[in-house]
Amino acid sequence: MNAKTALLLSFLVVFLSACASAPLRTDGKKRPPASSDLKISSFVKTDIDTVAEIHQQESFGHLRTLMEKLYRRNPREWKKGGQPSMESAMARAFDAGHDWRFPELNGKRGAECFYLAFQESYQGDRVLAFIAGLATMIMASYNDKAELYVLDELDPQKLYNSARNVEIAVWKLSGTRDNRGELFLLSNENDATSRNMSFEREFGKLIAQQDTLARIIAEKTNRTIVRAIQSVATAVFLPI
Repeated sequence: MNAKTALLLSFLVVFLSACASAPLRTDGKKRPPASSDLKISSFVKTDIDTVAEIHQQESFGHLRTLMEKLYRRNPREWKKGGQPSMESAMARAFDAGHDWRFPELNGKRGAECFYLAFQESYQGDRVLAFIAGLATMIMASYNDKAELYVLDELDPQKLYNSARNVEIAVWKLSGTRDNRGELFLLSNENDATSRNMSFEREFGKLIAQQDTLARIIAEKTNRTIVRAIQSVATAVFLPI
């Protein structure tokens, strides 16, 4: 039996013992513990697990906001997916149990989704491809888990790399053009007649979430983050 298995068994023993000692009712039967009295997560989840889950939830909140903003600037994209409305396209992305695997993306994840989003010949929903790329890279930095427990170990390097990859994705979004010289996807506006930098602010929050958690995990586990020094314009996506 390895150390992790032994630790998990010890938590289960404590949990079952607590259940066995549940207080009696007046008729002599055991009263089920109130939900606030006893939760298995109290035994198998650490404070850092809770912090990480909150960061992940916040990150996906930013992704949802970004998807809505991109659809509003590029309404033709959600129509390509055959959805009746922008809201249904977003619900499909965030509220269905698909693990971010979509037939029109051919099972692609991470950086491959970005390449698809900015591929000249791609006829599908470019917003979906772009957001799926971000979402799957963020999830990979959490070892593809939405819930974390005491035996789960996050790698601060993955979190840091995901933040740098978001920066690269932002550059591609704002600078990649088709053969006619037009942007594949419209985002920020910064010209004489209109100024809208809300995309930049939302991306900044997403990057900050990943960087902050990377620092927390690094300090908690006494691990060193290898920092990448590269030009965004020529950078390649970092492994996660």
